[in-house]
Amino acid sequence: MVAGYPNGPAARVVLDMRSDTVTQPTEGMRQAMATAEVGDDVFGDDPTVKRLEDEVAKMLGKEAGLFVASGTMGNLLALGCHCSGRGEEVICGKDSHIFVYEQGGASSLMGIVLNTIPNQEDGTLDLEEVAKYIKPNDAHFATARVLALENTSNKLGGLVLPLEYMEKAGEFCQRHNLKMHVDGARLWNAAVALKAPISDLVRHADSVNVCLSKGLGAPVGSILTGSKDFIVKARRLRKAVGGGLRQVGILAAAGLYALEHHMKRLEEDHENAARLAAGLKAFQLNVLPVHTNIVFFDIDDAPSVVADLASRGVRILCTDGKRRCRAVANLHVRSSDIDFFLARLADVMEKKKP
Repeated sequence: MVAGYPNGPAARVVLDMRSDTVTQPTEGMRQAMATAEVGDDVFGDDPTVKRLEDEVAKMLGKEAGLFVASGTMGNLLALGCHCSGRGEEVICGKDSHIFVYEQGGASSLMGIVLNTIPNQEDGTLDLEEVAKYIKPNDAHFATARVLALENTSNKLGGLVLPLEYMEKAGEFCQRHNLKMHVDGARLWNAAVALKAPISDLVRHADSVNVCLSKGLGAPVGSILTGSKDFIVKARRLRKAVGGGLRQVGILAAAGLYALEHHMKRLEEDHENAARLAAGLKAFQLNVLPVHTNIVFFDIDDAPSVVADLASRGVRILCTDGKRRCRAVANLHVRSSDIDFFLARLADVMEKKKP
């Protein structure tokens, strides 16, 4: 469990479920970081980051990988490399992280047009609708270059894209001469939920971005993967956006440790999320279907409830400023913590009774 002070010393945090990004490095991870062999990565001299890049690329079935500071940077580089000129277009979901949470960086920094279509209830994009969004080859229109998919879907509650859909999406991109980019910030969770090799989820993807700092519990970093030529181009673009890192092996060591020690335990996060959802339903609350480690639920006067829970040692998020809340199972959350959460929520709800 995580200790902190959200509203001053009187409100000590006992349980932090705002995200799976709030975790602290474990003792084993800290030791791995402290003893990491390092070098200047801009000169290509860091053996630990090279090992991490190669290992993740191999896991995903891609030729090469590139360590980046964040998932946002990984997505930015991928789209910038796939689009050869300003004014070209990326088709993505209206609820995608790329469109909602990345400040329009692809547009403001790379000159890319984001053409959004509604996500379906299962998180997928209707490929027949996508086809309608691809404009004719005409000087009046932006040229579509990329289909960007997110797996799992953050904003839609950790939804997992089915393997069959990913196969169809790959065939679709080939027919329409599109590159496929997968924002796989929580792709590890999707693989665990599907009980499938992670490479199977992105077999047809031209590029994949995976985060080490979410479910795996590393403090910093993502890996962008693709062909060797693509990664050469991405490495050059990474420098332009300020991503040239030096003795980054200290951070890469945390990622390697996480891959070895924290992958298998992601199923525990999914079980805890399901346990929490069941407990929330017992309060007669509206709970969105839980597929992985993210739980969305609705409650009256959510900002007040969130603040009251924080004062009792539980931190979650209100995502719309009104009714919707998010709680995310993570590395530091145990089954007993879910019971603690539900007991504190019961206290809050009892307090609010007239």
